[in-house]
Amino acid sequence: MKNYVTFGQVHVHEVSGITFDRNCVATYESNTKEDGRNFAFSVFGDKFCFHYVDQCPDLSYFPRGLVEVVLPEERTTQ
Repeated sequence: MKNYVTFGQVHVHEVSGITFDRNCVATYESNTKEDGRNFAFSVFGDKFCFHYVDQCPDLSYFPRGLVEVVLPEERTTQ
């Protein structure tokens, strides 16, 4: 399932050197809706606005667009 997370005005997070804030939508995959929501809480705590599953929010409100969540252990080195 594709997950989308939006953020409020004061919700700013840095994950693996990437900033997530009100101007972007975080995206990632999960097996279930519950797993997706739990992942959002594990990465962003309770400092996010909305969690969507398989329904992308209107990107006209998010100038930076979609930003994939990549955790440090998922990054590959070359």
